[in-house]
Amino acid sequence: MTTIEDNLQQVRGRIATACARADRDVTAVTLLAVSKTFGPDAVVQALAAGQRAFGENYIQEGVEKILALRETRPDAAIEWHCIGPIQSNKTRLVAAHFDWVQSVDRLKIALRLSEQRPAGMAPLQVCLQVNVDGGPTKSGVAPAELPALAEAVASLPQLRLRGLMCIPEPAAGFEAQRAVFLRARALFDALNARGFGLDTLSMGMSDDLEAAVAAGSTLVRVGRAVFGSRPTV
Repeated sequence: MTTIEDNLQQVRGRIATACARADRDVTAVTLLAVSKTFGPDAVVQALAAGQRAFGENYIQEGVEKILALRETRPDAAIEWHCIGPIQSNKTRLVAAHFDWVQSVDRLKIALRLSEQRPAGMAPLQVCLQVNVDGGPTKSGVAPAELPALAEAVASLPQLRLRGLMCIPEPAAGFEAQRAVFLRARALFDALNARGFGLDTLSMGMSDDLEAAVAAGSTLVRVGRAVFGSRPTV
């Protein structure tokens, strides 16, 4: 058993335990393996262990990895998520290569992604990144501006609005973590009460996935606990 395979088993076990404690079906929570800074060989090891959804923060690196895996593993049903900040000059790469983008936080980026999604490809699956706790260094739309952005993005062709994503500031302890995630859950529920039909609430990482699952996360983004510490540059 490889280290990555063993790590995946442990993370899946953590998710299963968190779901049991929250009285949730384990199939309701998807594991996104965040492979940023790790090469295609690490993705191949995770694929061998049954992992199919991968997240990339750095767009150029992610595209290079997508192309490499497309060549060496053409039959692998890999789902690629862009989860990092998107500058205007990178939207064409995201639109052409990724299946999901979780980090849309302004209409300008959404418009470009919609316009640049190649004809014939399935709609780009989109989550809006919300700055749920007002962290000064965090990306994301402010909660008060979220409904208007959701309305605008939901109307764009070539995009399908699926839900929300958040990366709150680190909080000490399970209850403090859960309280922040519950704010995102409340925003998610409020949009659905308005008829948006969202199904994806992306929150929780290596250190706080249990609290995120308890608050209703449907997708946890886990890097270090799967692939190990990031390589130092």
